Amino acid sequence: MNPFSTSGNGEAGTVCDVFRLGLISYEEAWKLQDRLAAEIARGERPAVLLLLEHPHTYTFGRRGKAENLLWDHGELARRGITVHWVDRGGDVTYHGPGQLVGYPLLPLAGPGWMSERIPQADFVGYIRRLEQVLIRVLEDFGIRAGQEPGLTGVWVPGHPANRVLGENHEGTAYSRPGKIASIGIKIDVRGVSRHGFALNVAPDMGYWEGIIPCGLQDVPMVGMADFLSPVPSMNRVMDRTALVFGQIFRLKMEEKPCVYF
Repeated sequence: MNPFSTSGNGEAGTVCDVFRLGLISYEEAWKLQDRLAAEIARGERPAVLLLLEHPHTYTFGRRGKAENLLWDHGELARRGITVHWVDRGGDVTYHGPGQLVGYPLLPLAGPGWMSERIPQADFVGYIRRLEQVLIRVLEDFGIRAGQEPGLTGVWVPGHPANRVLGENHEGTAYSRPGKIASIGIKIDVRGVSRHGFALNVAPDMGYWEGIIPCGLQDVPMVGMADFLSPVPSMNRVMDRTALVFGQIFRLKMEEKPCVYF
């Protein structure tokens, strides 16, 4: 039986190592995912959750369109932004300091799996559970968030009356739902998950102006800093994310130093 199946019948107590990597380049994290996923597939290590931040980076997924990058090479260089075309789902997104990035590497297919891809229901169910993790984390910090029909990621309501805001902080009014977290994943040929989620804690939101996020026109991108004052530290958000991730996926989260750096 797949211990991370969408049915929620996983065996409580299955171990997942948590590595906090700090600020790390996208390329380094991508290579580390490859290495860890291979070890997981060979049964040499348990599941892993990487928690980290990236320098200023734009990534395009398999459905990415070049026209959704709005800044030219000169502006990208001036702002110190790297661009990567990668093998996750979705279009273009931004990563940068102040944004919590999580890469879960889970053996979703289970032992003896011989297919080329997991069933679509399990694939979509995995994404929905990642969204539930982030919704719960945001709720714990006093931010009401949820899903949007037909869209991936985590959203906050467009009307400020529907929000729970921090003390002495009025927030910003948006006429449309704002996207606070993005999700883009891949399940490799061995059934191990790659890539993951990005939660805007307190990044420089100006960098979103260089792209059409996820290929969606006129979608306001928001962060926890728009709703909370003071903003919780990245370590506090990581603490809560690891805890809730373990609860949703029925995993025993064990924080360890990463020996690869």
